[in-house]
Amino acid sequence: MAEPATHAETGAQGAAHAEPTAFGLDAAGWVALAMLVVFAILVWKRVPAAIGKALDDKIATIRGQLEEAAQLRAEAEALKAEYEAKAAAADAEAATMIERARHEAEGIVDQAKADTAALIARRGRMAEDKIAAAERAAIDQVRARAASAAAAAAATLIAEDLDAEADKPMVDKTIAALGTR
Repeated sequence: MAEPATHAETGAQGAAHAEPTAFGLDAAGWVALAMLVVFAILVWKRVPAAIGKALDDKIATIRGQLEEAAQLRAEAEALKAEYEAKAAAADAEAATMIERARHEAEGIVDQAKADTAALIARRGRMAEDKIAAAERAAIDQVRARAASAAAAAAATLIAEDLDAEADKPMVDKTIAALGTR
């Protein structure tokens, strides 16, 4: 008969094979023992503390980066707000400048209208003065022509009415009047 083995396997032909052991431990026991030794060495060399410290350092670095990112974001938002305020102020200043320019343009137009009206009035007065001067010149010319025509008419009338014989008594009378004085 075959021996009953506690650690035996039965093959395909029914033969039993014994599993190898050392110091009473089979392969799974030795793997478990090796793992315990590795863990003991890790604990003895303070590897979990080093891993924890490395993780804590990494966490601190990440927190620092997050704080820096938050600070940069706050600065960016402050810059954005500042530039938005500057843009709003520039828009308001542009609107003020446009309004001022509009008022100045209206003032210039009003001044131009006033200057044009004054120029028209001045030119009108100048034209009236020229017309009045032309009228005076025409009147003077008409008077001169009238005087000239009157003198010519008088000369003609005197020449017609007075001849040499009529002149003699007039000349004698005038000489006598001069002599009696």
